[in-house]
Amino acid sequence: MPAAAVASAGETEVRHATCVALDADRGLLLIGQSGSGKSGLALELMAMGLTLVSDDRTQLSRGAQGVIARYPSLANPDLRGVIEARELGLLRAQVLPQTQLRLVVDLDHIETARLPEMRFFECCGCKLPLAHRSRTPHFNAALLQFLKEDRFA
Repeated sequence: MPAAAVASAGETEVRHATCVALDADRGLLLIGQSGSGKSGLALELMAMGLTLVSDDRTQLSRGAQGVIARYPSLANPDLRGVIEARELGLLRAQVLPQTQLRLVVDLDHIETARLPEMRFFECCGCKLPLAHRSRTPHFNAALLQFLKEDRFA
């Protein structure tokens, strides 16, 4: 399913995406075409202390405070807590059952602005901050800092 494709059911969507989180209310959704590096970026962020919520497919639903991400209820239960490491195989990982999303990162688009304007990603009737992939060496650290403290402006 392409990144833009969505399977919807009311206020619930299943997307071709990977989700990691700092904790239950600080989640990061990684979107992009197959092979764009969602699982690879997730693995790097997990090495920095984030926890896997779901790899490859993520269920999104509207919660009281925003969008909640979790492993899809109809997905293979044997693959919950598993992440793909390209050229190594499927790896087991600690998993967080769900998280409230704080940021969406689109890996299909490269950021070109030094200080980009705010962008938004719409899902489940909510707007979430959206960032594009960055080629700067500090991108992963900046994502972690965003989850810890949000964006100033």
